[in-house]
Amino acid sequence: MRARAGRAALITTIAIATALAGCAGRRLDNGVYRSEHGYRVTVPGPGWTVVERSRADLELRRADGRAGMLAAATCQRATARQRSADLARHLLLGLRDRETLEEQETSLAGWRGVHMVVEGRMRDSAERVRIASYTVKDGRCVYDLLYVAPPASFESSRGDFERFVGSFAAEP
Repeated sequence: MRARAGRAALITTIAIATALAGCAGRRLDNGVYRSEHGYRVTVPGPGWTVVERSRADLELRRADGRAGMLAAATCQRATARQRSADLARHLLLGLRDRETLEEQETSLAGWRGVHMVVEGRMRDSAERVRIASYTVKDGRCVYDLLYVAPPASFESSRGDFERFVGSFAAEP
């Protein structure tokens, strides 16, 4: 139950962080972040700033503050045993008036999962946000990649997010 709450808090974290100032501080090597949870991702370009104080493994914010993305892993056996579709939905628990725009099975780094695009309102906000998520899992961890932006500007950085997702790879 704690893992579900923590994953759902990621959505709230990134939505709030897109409105706040931050500074770089997560360790990157030539734009590549390597997680202790056995994966790596690449920052999609120069228009993205690393958020230092984040609950996610890696959180990025667009320079204008109007969009954010993150990568995070939850490594608990009970969580990794759940169905990918259920895990993706649990991640979005804090979203009100939710509308699913896309939902499909996917595979990243050879791991099966779910890709979703949803739109809704955060718990304490009247503004709508659009969220793209990829949730995949291996035998021990669940990996979440998220992108959040206002609906009007969502497509402007979606290509950056797809490059971010495309860079996701397993590491020993």
